[in-house]
Amino acid sequence: MSHYLVIIPTYNEIENIEAMVHRVMGLEKHIDLLVVDDGSPDGTGQKVKDLQATYRDRLHLLERSEKNGLGTAYIAGFHWALDRPYTHICEMDCDFSHPVDQLPKLIEHCEGPNAADLCVGSRYVGGVVNVVNWPMGRVLMSYYASKYVQFITGLNVADTTAGFVCYQRQVLETIGIDGIKFRGYAFQIEMKFRSAKKGYRIAEHPIIFTDRTAGTSKMSTKIFREALFGVIELKLKSIFGRL
Repeated sequence: MSHYLVIIPTYNEIENIEAMVHRVMGLEKHIDLLVVDDGSPDGTGQKVKDLQATYRDRLHLLERSEKNGLGTAYIAGFHWALDRPYTHICEMDCDFSHPVDQLPKLIEHCEGPNAADLCVGSRYVGGVVNVVNWPMGRVLMSYYASKYVQFITGLNVADTTAGFVCYQRQVLETIGIDGIKFRGYAFQIEMKFRSAKKGYRIAEHPIIFTDRTAGTSKMSTKIFREALFGVIELKLKSIFGRL
């Protein structure tokens, strides 16, 4: 078993999952992989089971009976990881929008005497927008959404909705993951907000984000609304000591 784990939630990712498993397993840094599959009817979970014969003891599958949101999938994965002796636990999407080769860099930011407690793979650090294949309107919406979150919450993080993150184990043990309410992009915001409120140091590592070329995006209007209004709720709860 490695000290490092990356969690990838999936729903209907049959077009990406095999290539993603091979890419993670092929990294020079020895990183285990947990796929949390929400009952994908396209056979994503079965493909992972088939690949486990090749990557025995490094590739793991947590199956859930239904699609129940990104946040709950990650929380289930976090609990699975915390039941085992992993020291660093990462989040990553299955659609290759996050650069797999940068996983070791996120982990490196969270190791050593001056380590960050968590590191965000950031599209917007330094004011630079590193996004490929998105329409300009979506780029601007995402960029200014992060600015909005920064303004409301006071988070000193350029890419607040980023889902490419490495956590040191103690962060997940202490921020109260079972109390997290949100399921979509607001989940990513709440994770960073809770971490900052606990005094954990957040680093950002610049990445180039590339929109998926296979499979279907899970973004919806409901998810966007949750993020828009959820940050106000987070801020109010923190003011009144209810977070």
